Amino acid sequence: MSQDSDNGDANEVTRIAIDGELTIYRAADLKVTVLEALRKSRVLEVDLSGVTELDTAGLQVLMLAKNTAAADKRELRLLNHSPAVVEIVEMLNLGAFFGDALLIHS
Repeated sequence: MSQDSDNGDANEVTRIAIDGELTIYRAADLKVTVLEALRKSRVLEVDLSGVTELDTAGLQVLMLAKNTAAADKRELRLLNHSPAVVEIVEMLNLGAFFGDALLIHS
């Protein structure tokens, strides 16, 4: 996972990239990482282009982050959805929940 930050103003944007599996085996660690990054920024962009597998535990981390952002009046943006992410989001009809365009990064 990589992290990039723009600390220039109050609308600070931080970007993290998740690579590999976003599954039960990594969910606890990713939860801590994502929520910590969200707390440090007004806007958190999560690049999902490197996600090779997504299960319900990983999906719960993303949903928790989205709900936490809304509750804290912050913004979570999911970007560059990998085919694995698109498959699950479409299968469970969660596009509206996340509110991000489902664009596959090539």
